[in-house]
Amino acid sequence: MATIKITENQTARAHVSVPALARGPVFAVAGAVGLLLFVLSGRYGYFGDELYFLAAGRHLAWGYADQPPVLPLLARAMDTLAPGSLTVLRLPAILVTVAGVVFAAMIARELGGRRRAQLLTAGAYAVCAQFLGTGHYLATSTIDPFLWTVLLWLLARWIRTRSDGLLIWAGVVTGVALNVKFLILGFWLVAGVCLLIFGPRDLLRRPALWAGAAIALAATVPTLIWQANHGWPQLEMGEAISSEETQGWIGRLTFLPGTLGTAGILAGAVLLCYGVWRLLRSSELRPYRFLGWTTLGLAAVFLAVSGRYYYLAGMFAFCWAAAAVEIERGSPARWWRWVPTWPVYLLSLLMLPVTLPLYPASWIAGRPDLPRPVYAAAEIGWPESVDSVAAAYLRLPEARRARTAIITQKYWLASAIDHYGPAKGLPEPASGNRGYFTLTRPRDDTDAVLFVGRDPSRLAGRFADLRPVGTVDNGLGVDNSTQGTPIWLATGRLEPWSSLWPRLRDLGA
Repeated sequence: MATIKITENQTARAHVSVPALARGPVFAVAGAVGLLLFVLSGRYGYFGDELYFLAAGRHLAWGYADQPPVLPLLARAMDTLAPGSLTVLRLPAILVTVAGVVFAAMIARELGGRRRAQLLTAGAYAVCAQFLGTGHYLATSTIDPFLWTVLLWLLARWIRTRSDGLLIWAGVVTGVALNVKFLILGFWLVAGVCLLIFGPRDLLRRPALWAGAAIALAATVPTLIWQANHGWPQLEMGEAISSEETQGWIGRLTFLPGTLGTAGILAGAVLLCYGVWRLLRSSELRPYRFLGWTTLGLAAVFLAVSGRYYYLAGMFAFCWAAAAVEIERGSPARWWRWVPTWPVYLLSLLMLPVTLPLYPASWIAGRPDLPRPVYAAAEIGWPESVDSVAAAYLRLPEARRARTAIITQKYWLASAIDHYGPAKGLPEPASGNRGYFTLTRPRDDTDAVLFVGRDPSRLAGRFADLRPVGTVDNGLGVDNSTQGTPIWLATGRLEPWSSLWPRLRDLGA
């Protein structure tokens, strides 16, 4: 294999050969991941955010208080294709996870990795708890890291070939990512600083890079206009996330352990750390050193702002590829080269029971001794929870129901009512929580509220009467975000909705 050395003045790299992609083994790993996710795709029910995307998709806009427009648009498209199908809704998540395995191997190939390095990288992606877990449901945290992986492959290929057309595509990918989540902007800011310090600085001098940036900006203009017209709620969302109880100093303490744990308790975590180290130290990987420092820089930024532990997931594949290539070259100490590789990967699959829904939902309540998937409780009991709300609503006299709005304290439950409620005779719900605040609001002619939430204090003093009328039961007795939530009836509205509704706005979780 030819040794790849890049100097600041090189401008043409197309002549440098790279190993062939190990298509058969890599596609086999990717196919196994896809099959596993497909078989389990219909287990349990909708994740709370999936219901929200469906609700937002019925109110299409160029932006939302908590995100750009792509996920609601994608959810609406999949639900239009096959209404009510969990498997179809989750097909994009499955496909990007499968494609992520292949792109990770392709990054290793760009770094000069042969068959073993490509398989090590693909395997790390395949057993990564973060990617397997989010591959089970449709979310921004599913799509966004995949787009980072594609972007990093384009940058790695540009460093090898100096083909400026790749930078145009990098702009396109960035534009798509910005319409999924604004997080990739952080990557470019930190990477830009690292490029200035560590090179290759000629990347920043390429007109194609700035043409790609213009494309990304143009793709983001509609959602930026929406944000500006609505007072930049995305900035408030960032503050709300940082101040959540699970974030703050607790989030800072758990950020690094959480990042390493979700990277893969054995293979992924070790390769992540080793990959960053080799990116900083290896002469063979010197052209990519700025990405090692970018990984550390992003970790520092996310730690400082109390970001979520999975924000760094977009850098995993490149670090894994760097580690795998160095291992293949024989750079580690002699004892490491004799460590049996695949048993370590198989042991990483011990995380599956806390990553994917391997057993029936009834076991979640009936077998508390079993490990449960992290987000399992947020996927079960939604129809039954809506049944509880419907029972309270339908007990009201018909004349009263016509003038009663349904408002929930949390956006997940509003989304569930929006999805399951019409079949149960419920009107369209509203919620002041997160992005749901901008989707809809109570009709002006409603003078009563059926409020579903643990804290009705924002209604107190604004209605003549406020009393409990029921409790939410998810049907399985599972302790989740809805179980045991009180249902209140507030009657005799004392102020107009134009002044009352803004008081119910809440960007917290």
